[in-house]
Amino acid sequence: MDLSFDSFVLAASTADLADEPAARGVADAVEFRMDLADDPLDALDEYDGDLPILATNRAEWEGGEADTADVDRLDTLVAATEFDAVAAVDIELACLRADVGADAAARARAAGATVVASVHDFDRTPARTELTDLLHEAATLGDVGKLAVTAHSNADALRLLDVTRAATEWGDTVATMAMGEAGRHTRAVAPVYGSKIGYAPVDPADATAPGQYDVQTLRSLVADLSSNPDV
Repeated sequence: MDLSFDSFVLAASTADLADEPAARGVADAVEFRMDLADDPLDALDEYDGDLPILATNRAEWEGGEADTADVDRLDTLVAATEFDAVAAVDIELACLRADVGADAAARARAAGATVVASVHDFDRTPARTELTDLLHEAATLGDVGKLAVTAHSNADALRLLDVTRAATEWGDTVATMAMGEAGRHTRAVAPVYGSKIGYAPVDPADATAPGQYDVQTLRSLVADLSSNPDV
């Protein structure tokens, strides 16, 4: 399946691909959290949904539950690209800096998948220079650079949005969001500044990150703001 990040993509995050029918007509893709699923490759083999899949096999050291060695974890992620429905994969920036991640990205691209290079900071929102450098590096090593930080104030959220705008203006394809209550609104507002991916659970009880809206709410918010960008 095709999945372009030239425009905003709303990904319904889930560990159960049986949730996909509930996301149709609302989401543009499914983020399949392989690290949270019991038999992810079997689930992909059985998948017959309409939405393309962004596959994520998140390491424990970056907030996920995959506890195998990175080489094994990434091999499983690359194996997911053998399924036609998998249009993109998420690989941590820290891995892409090393041979194991660069090799996984090359194999994923060879299979036709887009690579989202992700960075997560569950403690803070770094200074502007660090945000800028991280996002540009992620967008350079990946096809899309994803940066998720934790906001503790409006100033944190504003700093992330400003970096998003700047990165987009110089031509990087990026996805940004601030976790936590202080940053929750950025999930709806960041697309106005150029963020190309939003993540939301089909059911709010299944949120995979702090501050997520459910998929229907996020779709409505993004649609309203995008049609009235000056509001």
